[in-house]
Amino acid sequence: MKKLLALLFVFTTMGLLISCDDDDPTPDPDPTVNTDLSGVIEENMTLTADEIWTITGRVIVSDGITLTIEPGTIIKGAQGEGTNASVLMIARGGKIDAQGTADKPIIMTTALDDIAVGQLQGTTLGAPGDKGKWGGLVVLGKAPISVDGATEAQIEGVPATETLGLYGGTDATDNSGTIRYVSIRYGGAVIDAAEGKEINGLTLGGVGSGTTISHVEVFANVDDGVEFFGGSVNVSNVLVAYQGDDAIDVDQAYSGTVDNFMLLQDEDSDEGLEIDGPEGSENAEGVFVIKNGTVKYVGAVASETVSESSAADFKSKAQGTITNVLFSGYSSATLKFRASYTDACTIAKTDAFTHLTGNPATLTFATTQFDAVKVYTKSVENEDVAEPVGCTVSANDQSAAEAAVTSATATGAADASAWSTWTLSSLREDI
Repeated sequence: MKKLLALLFVFTTMGLLISCDDDDPTPDPDPTVNTDLSGVIEENMTLTADEIWTITGRVIVSDGITLTIEPGTIIKGAQGEGTNASVLMIARGGKIDAQGTADKPIIMTTALDDIAVGQLQGTTLGAPGDKGKWGGLVVLGKAPISVDGATEAQIEGVPATETLGLYGGTDATDNSGTIRYVSIRYGGAVIDAAEGKEINGLTLGGVGSGTTISHVEVFANVDDGVEFFGGSVNVSNVLVAYQGDDAIDVDQAYSGTVDNFMLLQDEDSDEGLEIDGPEGSENAEGVFVIKNGTVKYVGAVASETVSESSAADFKSKAQGTITNVLFSGYSSATLKFRASYTDACTIAKTDAFTHLTGNPATLTFATTQFDAVKVYTKSVENEDVAEPVGCTVSANDQSAAEAAVTSATATGAADASAWSTWTLSSLREDI
């Protein structure tokens, strides 16, 4: 009998507790955890998809350390400029393991974005003009670069006192990790207002071919979408939309391959492709391969108040191969080639123009569709006078360039489905 009474007491008490819980008007708290990151990461770390991770200032993954980012993880960068700009940086010797999926992409955005765990986009942002709300992603490696008088350099925006900002080396097969199905949004914070420098969406400094980068979107970045500072990493399935400067920028004798890409430009963009070659005598032989891409102008029609962006600019000693690239949507998709002259503008010296027209040529094009070719120069007749007179490109040089690169029907991006369903550009129906 005593046992029965005891059991009745227990069940009655449980019923009262359950009843009280049902009547409690206080809602359950939001289960999402927000975790702040700052400074140098000096031990292996995993960012999980059940939290929002906010980076403040430069967050650096140190040498020998791996940062793992789970599929579906959302990382938000706090606002800030200059040395306070929020950047996720992988130092030389560090690794990033960011392997999202089409169902669960990894999203790097701004703290002003109200996107929540499990979502592909928020409601507060989403327009091409929503640029510059945080920094971007920077990956530094040990692969060869070509800079003047050195084999390594300090990446833009990082003080010389921060040795983790160095990139470059001698290991062409260096491995900085894996980046797959990652969307980088609303970046490009100012790092030097006086010089007009901002952070790229994805900066790759001396990154080696052992690194895997595929299925990356950069949306609405103030500066370049993706910039290569030398290195030999191969990148595939890249989508850049509405950048403020260049969509893809190649510097310092980058020697990797960019395969299957789409670049969407508007009137606020600069170049679709901006290509430079080596800056020094070390590692000057590096040549790029850019293939299977679409560079499309989707902005306002040119008028007295609107200037279209430019298709491509091949500049200082650019050297490499362009194959199956379609330039479309422009009033005139023009490929520009820089020439440099000496001896009072009479002799062409090494530059993109001579690489294009040389025998053998070291800047070549195949199955590339465009509208026009333009040779330009910034050389002057005499640099020693107060007001030097600029050189003029001769008709012969213009004709030589037109003979070296001719337009042919191109299919462009081989597989646009690489960006469907998971990118912001796809959700906006831009592609």
